[in-house]
Order: sequence, then structure tokens, then C-alpha cells
Amino acid sequence: MNLPIIAYGNRILKQKCIQINKNSPEIQDLITNMWETMENSNGCGLSSSQINKPLQLFIVDSQITFENLDTESQLVYFEKNDKRIKETFINARIIDTSEETWEDYEGCLSIPGLSQKVERPWKITVEYFNQDFIKQTKTFTGLTARIIQHEYDHTQGVLYIDRLKSLTRKMIESKLKKIVNGNIKTGYPMKFL
Repeated sequence: MNLPIIAYGNRILKQKCIQINKNSPEIQDLITNMWETMENSNGCGLSSSQINKPLQLFIVDSQITFENLDTESQLVYFEKNDKRIKETFINARIIDTSEETWEDYEGCLSIPGLSQKVERPWKITVEYFNQDFIKQTKTFTGLTARIIQHEYDHTQGVLYIDRLKSLTRKMIESKLKKIVNGNIKTGYPMKFL
């Protein structure tokens, strides 16, 4: 089921999400709906809070991003042996980050039409449960790590714009107000205040 994306301004996007119980019966259906919603929105990541479910759950597809880049860009954003992923993250925790950071543009399905540079660690280690509720501990780099960090932030009630310098934030304030008021068109269904 293709669900509407919650737009910037909704309180749920600022909430810290709750952990998921292994025996929650609706989780598998929710994950299926999230994949369909993300793919129909041309996204590379989606948090359950963005579809009005404040749970520690997000999905990441860095494989599609890799395939859409030219060879030169692939070498910039992905390490040579990078395992590009199409993965579900349940109750994720980032347990280690590299000192090496990099800055690049990020956008968000909940904040359409905007993208800004955000600094993040190049490499992270994440502990999480996959869709089958099997515990994982994996290290990710480059763009895959960036997408994971962006979606993990959603589970903590943090948006990428919260990481911007105050002057940059002021410069996009009028665009954010348009989103809050629903004065924006997207190619996917959204739910505004």
C-alpha cells in the first residue's frame, strides 16, 4: 500500500520513536508498505515516523542510488568493495563512528524541494535487527552510511535541517513555511498539517 508521507511541521517527526517488540504482528505488513511507499516516492530511505508510525524502524536502498550514478560519482560516494544494501533496520543503534567526516547534500521526502549540505561521519557501525528479527552488527561507509544516519536520525526525532548552521536555517525558513502550509507539489502523496 502506497502511504502518504508526513510533511515537515508535523510533531511526529520530532518525536523519539519507540522500540519494536519482536512479536508485533503488524510489523511485516508495515515494512512491505514502507518499501512500496519509498519506491513510489523515488526515495532511497524511509523511516516509519514519516508514515505516521513512531517506531524504531527504517529502510535503506543504496543499491538503487549506486545504479543511478555515473561511474565517476560511484567512485566518489562508494568505496571499491562497498556492499550496497537494500535493508530493513529495526531498533537500530549506531555504536561507532569514524573521526573522518564528509559533507554532502541531503534531501528528505518529508521536506520536499529542499536539499542542504550536512556533515556526517564517513564510516559507522550499526547494531540492529533485520526484517527477520535476526540481530546484526555491520559497518557501512560512504553514501550508504549517510543514508543510514539520516534515517536513524528520524527515529531519534532529528531532521537533517536540525544539523544546519543557524544562518543556513534562516535562509530556508520561507521554504519550510510553504511546506508546513501545504503550498508545494510533489510526485507522491503527502499529509500536511
